[in-house]
Amino acid sequence: MEETHVTQAQQQSDLQKQLWAVANDLRGNMDASEYRNYILGLIFYRFLSDKVESYASDLLKNDDMTFTEAYADSDIQEGLKDEVIKTLGFFIEPQYLYSTLVENIHAGNFDIETLQIAVNEVQNSTIGFESESDFRGLFTDMNLSSNRLGNTVAKRSELIAKVMLNLADIPFNQSDAKIDVLGDAYEYLIGQFAASAGKKAGEFYTPQQVSKILAGIVTMGKDKIQSAYDPTMGSGSLLLRVGDHAQIGEYYGQELNDTTYNLARMNLLMHGVSYNRFDVYNGDTLEDDRAGDKQFDVVVANPPYSAKWNTEGKLDDERFRKYGKTAPKSKADFAFVEHMLFHLKQDGTMAVVLPHGVLFRGAGEGQIRRYMIEKDNVLDAVIGLPANLFFGTSIPTTILVFKKNRTRKDIFFIDASSDFEKGKNQNRLTDANVEKILKTYQDRQDIEKYSHVAEMSEIEENEFNLNIPRYVDTFEEEPPVDVDKLVKDMTETDAEIKQLESEFSSMLQDLTSQDADAQQQLNQIKELFK
Repeated sequence: MEETHVTQAQQQSDLQKQLWAVANDLRGNMDASEYRNYILGLIFYRFLSDKVESYASDLLKNDDMTFTEAYADSDIQEGLKDEVIKTLGFFIEPQYLYSTLVENIHAGNFDIETLQIAVNEVQNSTIGFESESDFRGLFTDMNLSSNRLGNTVAKRSELIAKVMLNLADIPFNQSDAKIDVLGDAYEYLIGQFAASAGKKAGEFYTPQQVSKILAGIVTMGKDKIQSAYDPTMGSGSLLLRVGDHAQIGEYYGQELNDTTYNLARMNLLMHGVSYNRFDVYNGDTLEDDRAGDKQFDVVVANPPYSAKWNTEGKLDDERFRKYGKTAPKSKADFAFVEHMLFHLKQDGTMAVVLPHGVLFRGAGEGQIRRYMIEKDNVLDAVIGLPANLFFGTSIPTTILVFKKNRTRKDIFFIDASSDFEKGKNQNRLTDANVEKILKTYQDRQDIEKYSHVAEMSEIEENEFNLNIPRYVDTFEEEPPVDVDKLVKDMTETDAEIKQLESEFSSMLQDLTSQDADAQQQLNQIKELFK
């Protein structure tokens, strides 16, 4: 376990050094949100290229031919291309492989227009195939004709060539990589250039340790899951984390931001999720629910906190109707929860990260919260996390766990708000912190100052207010004050102050006397030179 941790840390460090070198090449020309798109787009293109090159080599290993030689043979070309597309969903010609383009760079033969053709050909190769929609527009955010890269084709080519060479050594072999390459690159770039990268696009990347908690909870006791869904999927990191804990048949998701949606598709493909195993959409989940009537075994999300949403006509929508009230226009938190519950199977598990306000705010939110607890009995657990874990917000957050097939009438509270490792910019959950939360959830027992099983009578007594301190008492009494010792210490301190004042007064007198002597000597010297 320790060796894995060291390897993972080393791989992350190496990746970050390479990304920083790439960033230094680009950042004089554009802001962070722009060059992040170039870096990640090129990482992804290299990944796709390596996949084609590797698969084609496997197909031809008994034919004593290279991919280039085979593709040049008109009798083999079409069949080879069809076979690659059938398996991978796309195709890249040998002349456009990343490795070929790097060779051209070294030979002084590269221009950015060739790269643009290569990128376009990836999408064109999928036209008419099942994978077409999964690859459409993937490279939209990587504008290779932008003047921000340079005023001429030659200057743009020179800059992108430097970037491609810097990215050429990043390992993508999934059997060797112990890190989420695209996800780690994305998180690192957002963290380094927060002001103009993450906040500008309103993007959200769930920290890996928080993702582990959510994934661990929804997969607890399961090795295989038929379907997993994230209605605010961001770059797909949370869904992929669930896939690390259990084998997932199909991935479903939706993402509002088109740039982040593209990254999510890249991320899924980079992690070996075939195009025919995911179904993800670009759009507003609450306004245009692309999941339709589907229900899923696992539902996870880290939605935008207290987002504004359009409540008009929503009580006619079956996702929200039964609660009798809509979530406030300025706080869509419970709207996302209602949407997620609608898409959760009867025997499924759902976990969502939200701001603490959902636990105690009144009005419509209070009514919705009470309905979920009292009528539907779907809220299984409330887990309080430390503050300042997430990029872009310092507020403490909570994980809510839901199940529809509950027979028990209680809610399990965990207060993990004090367990974290302090960081320079963000706090961090250690592996031990994560394991403690998961084990506590699994055991479901009271632990002093950490967890509590609250019966329904207790919830009712608190009028369905779920504020964690009402259920988990973390109060630490101050040690009793020893008055006699305090008086003694004050007396001794006063004596020390008087002693110091006396010494200071004596030193001041000595200095004044020395100054007078020095002044008298100076006057005598002046008299001699008159």
